[in-house]
Amino acid sequence: MSRRATLRRVGLLVLGVNLTLALLKGGVWLTTGSLAVQSEAVNSAADTAYSLVVVAGLYLTTRPPDFEHPHGHERIEPFVSLFVAAGIFAAGGVVLWQAGRALLTGNIAVTQGPIAVGVLAFSGAAKYGLYRYCLAAGRDRNSPALVATAKDNRNDILTAGAALVGVAGATAGYPIADPLAAIVVAVGILYTGVEVVRDNVAYLVGAAPPEDLRREILQRALDHPQVQGAHDVIAHYVGPEIDVSLHIEVEGDLTLREAHDIETAVIQSVQELPEVDDVFVHVDPKELGEWKDDDEVERLADLE
Repeated sequence: MSRRATLRRVGLLVLGVNLTLALLKGGVWLTTGSLAVQSEAVNSAADTAYSLVVVAGLYLTTRPPDFEHPHGHERIEPFVSLFVAAGIFAAGGVVLWQAGRALLTGNIAVTQGPIAVGVLAFSGAAKYGLYRYCLAAGRDRNSPALVATAKDNRNDILTAGAALVGVAGATAGYPIADPLAAIVVAVGILYTGVEVVRDNVAYLVGAAPPEDLRREILQRALDHPQVQGAHDVIAHYVGPEIDVSLHIEVEGDLTLREAHDIETAVIQSVQELPEVDDVFVHVDPKELGEWKDDDEVERLADLE
């Protein structure tokens, strides 16, 4: 299945599951009055809202290249992820405010019946399935928006567990456990927002990719039998994709055709990495005196 079809399918699935959970939790909250369940209902409602944006964002990012966007629309994805983070922060703030108000005023509802326990257990199981599915799809398709969604779902497993403890405590005669669990839920929600922002800022500011990927890029250039060395190797994020530029060092008696073939082979080898978009290679003949030491290249290539 193509990247476009995969991302759109996953987005619609996440939207459907979050909407179902929001309706279930909302109904249980109205029935039981549990703050922990209410906090989870708010969380799922926020998830549903941002899922709509994710679906729209993934539709835009998977559109084919056009005249105004010759490299495609994938660079929209980090902005989609940051919108997800904004929704996460909003949900966490609402839950924290409600739980804090309940503790300060002492107006705490006591939850009765097993229905709240059942809906929270179901929510945890559903979120675990979404977490595994979105994470696999996000990594396989190099989609920061899906990875951000996966992390939100992972956190929802923990918050559902905290809410479950709170409901169980309230049912057992300790009503204060309910708002305390809601506070734990809120902290977990806010932490996930921080994670999503941290992960996606690198895509927007042109940060370097992880060291193991930089090492792989360099090694693919050096693996060519006629490349004697490399320097000024730069790899940086442009959206979720990576642009690479480097100078390769070759003997100066090559013909123009031979130098061109080496350059093309290096470009194709580096572009085979799924994270890489554009590769720019400059060929430096030995006789021009442009070969030079590069400490970072030596470190990554274990030449020191």
